[in-house]
Amino acid sequence: MAEAPQTGQNKGLTAIDGAMALIVILLLVQIWLLTTTLETFLAGYKETALPAAIVSGLILAACVGLYFFIDRIDFEHRTR
Repeated sequence: MAEAPQTGQNKGLTAIDGAMALIVILLLVQIWLLTTTLETFLAGYKETALPAAIVSGLILAACVGLYFFIDRIDFEHRTR
């Protein structure tokens, strides 16, 4: 049985769902990174703090970028 082609609204919703799933995964990685970095820092390995902060900042930037992507797609589909 063939599927009907997706409309523009359904494609936008699929993109939003995918971006939101990616944000959830990135936030879980960021929580894991915070936990492990804090554990190693408190164990006396202070050299892990700076690289972890940099990676955490990159994850934050990716999440903010995905948020603006979702916001743009939502705006485009609401103005149609």
